[in-house]
Amino acid sequence: MNALIIFALLIALMLTGMPVSIALGLTVLGFLFTLTDVPIQAVALKLFTGIEKFEIMAIPFFILAGNFLTHGGVARRMIAFAASMIGHWHGGLAMAGVMACALFAAVSGSSPATVVAIGSILIPAMVKAGFPPRFGAGAITSSGALGILIPPSIVMVMYAVSTNSSIGALFMAGVAPGLILAAMLGATTWWRAWRGGYPRMPRATWAQRAKALRDSIWGLMLIVIVLGGIYTGLFTPTEAAAMSAVYAFIIAVFVYKDLRLRDVPRVLLASANMSAMLLYIITNAVLFSFLMTSEQVPQSMAQWMIDAGLGPVVFLLLVNLLLLVAGNVMEPSSIVLILAPILFPVAAHLGIDPIHFGIIMVVNMEIGMLTPPVGLNLYVASGIAKMGITELTIAVWPWLLTMLAFLGLVTYIPAISLAFPRWLGMVQ
Repeated sequence: MNALIIFALLIALMLTGMPVSIALGLTVLGFLFTLTDVPIQAVALKLFTGIEKFEIMAIPFFILAGNFLTHGGVARRMIAFAASMIGHWHGGLAMAGVMACALFAAVSGSSPATVVAIGSILIPAMVKAGFPPRFGAGAITSSGALGILIPPSIVMVMYAVSTNSSIGALFMAGVAPGLILAAMLGATTWWRAWRGGYPRMPRATWAQRAKALRDSIWGLMLIVIVLGGIYTGLFTPTEAAAMSAVYAFIIAVFVYKDLRLRDVPRVLLASANMSAMLLYIITNAVLFSFLMTSEQVPQSMAQWMIDAGLGPVVFLLLVNLLLLVAGNVMEPSSIVLILAPILFPVAAHLGIDPIHFGIIMVVNMEIGMLTPPVGLNLYVASGIAKMGITELTIAVWPWLLTMLAFLGLVTYIPAISLAFPRWLGMVQ
């Protein structure tokens, strides 16, 4: 009964248009002061112990690195490299956009940042080259969602913090699903371009490809630094985030010189604003998770599912449906921080690997990025493509169907997520 009161209060506050973080905080405080005997001292202690985790420091560092790369010309060089490699295929510029999104996702950790960095260059270029506006906008908006699946991923860090999972194992688990989804999105793009007879680019020479690789190598090296450093044990994921921020600053300001020193304070301020917002959400989500645990909500859910005879297959189906619905009305970080502490214990009780479950949640968040009314990628791309949200929603549907098919695969074939981390000895 108490669980129903908690969720009813939270939903009622969110329906007023109140930010999720504030709604979480008010829900917790209202419940604590009226319907529970939990001492307020225990709540205060949990608040500080819940946010003092070293892993949380990875979030502002990855945000800072992504902002430096977005403003530092890295995206433009990655697009040129991708175009030189596959631009001669059907739908050349769009195919290059999918590849560039996958590459930029591997250095930014953010889906909206990927859409901004790649889309602001390629969407106008595709319209100018003769592509239908909806096709170009749909391809880039959908492919930008790779930003939270291909490591490093800020959403994965939040899941790891919420469930005490290994960030390194999650990053490695995201590699194979990210590459497979990028290939599936690329295949969808190619098929639609082939059917529509959309423009192709001239085949680049090997000399042109080598030059494009040399120009983009500094940005691509960040992938090696982050994943290579974690894999070899040279540094932890949090230390990798700090390294990526310093490296991104150096290549943006001193190597590519696309970001002037006087613009650095503006980037720092924007990163601080975003980090503060996310950390405030985390703070309130920690209290909400504490409240759920104290009221035995996850344990009750697990026992109910066992008594009802619902196994992992049905549980994962219900989780996907819940997350897809939540993705329509909430942004990814809030969904992970609210639902992961509730669903994770049930999944663990049913024998579902926590790393596999994390990847399932992240793929659902990707799809949520493309569904109205709160799909972040839709709003970001809307401003770039000069399209309304409704028109853009129609534009992304072929790629959205592809992502739904991929969600089914990654949900019920755990090896897609776990093969690589198992090979590295990170999971059993």
